[in-house]
Amino acid sequence: MDFKEHVVKKIVDITGLDSETAMKSVEIPPDEKMGDLAFPCFPLAKVLRKAPPVIAQELAGKLSDDDIIDRVEAVGGYLNFFFNREIFIRETVTAIQSAGNEWGKSDVGGGRTVLVEYSSPNIAKPFHIGHLFSTALGNSLAKIYSYLGYNVQSLNHLGDWGTQFGKLISAYKRWGDKAVIEKNPIQELLKIYVKFHEEAEKHPEFEDEARDYFKKLEDGDKETTDLWKYFREISLVEFNRVYDILGVKFDSYNGEAFYSDKMDEVVDILRDKNLLVESDGAQVVDLSDLNMPPCIILKSNGATIYATRDIAAALYRRRTYNFYKNIYVVGTPQALHFKQLFSVMKKAGWEWADDCVHVGFGLVRFDGKNLSTRHGDIVYLDDVLNESIEKTREIIEQNNSAVDDKETAAKKIGIGAVLYTFLKNSREKDIDLSWDTMLDFEGESAPYCQYGYARGRSILRKAEGIDYSDADFAKAVSGETYSLVKQLNAFGDAVKDAAEKNEPFYVNRYVTNLTKAFNKFYNTNPIMKEDVDMDTKKARLAIVDVTTKVIKTALGLLGIETVESM
Repeated sequence: MDFKEHVVKKIVDITGLDSETAMKSVEIPPDEKMGDLAFPCFPLAKVLRKAPPVIAQELAGKLSDDDIIDRVEAVGGYLNFFFNREIFIRETVTAIQSAGNEWGKSDVGGGRTVLVEYSSPNIAKPFHIGHLFSTALGNSLAKIYSYLGYNVQSLNHLGDWGTQFGKLISAYKRWGDKAVIEKNPIQELLKIYVKFHEEAEKHPEFEDEARDYFKKLEDGDKETTDLWKYFREISLVEFNRVYDILGVKFDSYNGEAFYSDKMDEVVDILRDKNLLVESDGAQVVDLSDLNMPPCIILKSNGATIYATRDIAAALYRRRTYNFYKNIYVVGTPQALHFKQLFSVMKKAGWEWADDCVHVGFGLVRFDGKNLSTRHGDIVYLDDVLNESIEKTREIIEQNNSAVDDKETAAKKIGIGAVLYTFLKNSREKDIDLSWDTMLDFEGESAPYCQYGYARGRSILRKAEGIDYSDADFAKAVSGETYSLVKQLNAFGDAVKDAAEKNEPFYVNRYVTNLTKAFNKFYNTNPIMKEDVDMDTKKARLAIVDVTTKVIKTALGLLGIETVESM
């Protein structure tokens, strides 16, 4: 049963408040000693013409007589509700047993379509650690929305168009050696791309040549188009290798180039609506009334810009998917671009522009340095993942851990450690990567949560043969048990909060707190010791069982896998 709804119904019946107001008012107290739920009586003060503390005292007595609610205390202007612990534990654990791996799942999405655009690396450039922020964040959001009953489409809007390809073509024709590139495609293409920027600082005419090459590409020139296709194909092979390691899958790889034949319509629409004005030879949409710089649609040479392509992409997605939400997981530095983009779409009369959302995220630093692809100062994602796996393997071996498959365990724990780090705080907060915190088996980390799960599974293996399906939960009541089960009960709310705010860290924080509560539970409530009677043993085993299921599900929503032993 839903204990919060039960409390809200009691409040509504006695006060006459509408259900929505009562539901929004009820809150979880900051301290467990203050109760399980609290209701502030301040909204009733004007209606009843009494001080909130007086109202709280009068209502407390009327709300106490209930099997579910153990007691109600009036503290200041608040009503603090304390549940019957035995009933709460029994009802919650039984509900999780029934739901299995779908505990906390919801159909709130009602099958409506949510598009999540994320990762979106540039063709012919290697994955660096900064790309993982978008990938980890977007992958988790896609899983979370799907868990809530939305029809999620994961989109990888590849950076496969733009003047950078003119630069790469220019670089390839000057310094490219196909035999060398075939041996190590992405790294060799990056080398000549970086060299182009270095040489262009001494030879500015290179930039003009690059722009001309891109214009040829837009016009369908065969030589430049063939080179572009080659760069794209070898890049996708590398990208998919990395995605396989991370367990990430996409429904669409339509990149910027896909929309190259759809941009003329956008220009025509904006021109027909008298939104285009000339500025230094370029065609722009004036946004001065919104205190923003103009949005460039066509450059002075008639070439399109990424804003044009993004508008074409949004229009295509609306027509194709009729989306409920169109989410862009792109770094916070691009916030102005998306404000301009959505504003142009609104000016065009597309009200669905309000359903487009920019989900920004902060910067990534390693050893205190910002990461950059432009000048070669870059930390490769491969290197970070491989080092994390290697360090995890060393820890497993040092601890003489009885892990059956150390290689698989090291991979899951090492990759999980990196993913957790990107999702542990609010997404707009910058990240400083540190091996000490990422691989801390006793702190707030993926290994800590994975170890909690593995510890629970180990207990259950030792109890093999014991049937705890008919457990008497009156035997399990304790402070630590109740705190743990309260955490279990809160999973669905954490998932909904994560989707509502587009912040996976709500799930991350949840599973960390759940693991902490689980550690306290099994350290203070013996399970398999000989002096523990069978009825108590069964009740505690049932709680271990459902806890491991919820830890696994929660970590899964973050893209993190579990291991059965550590």
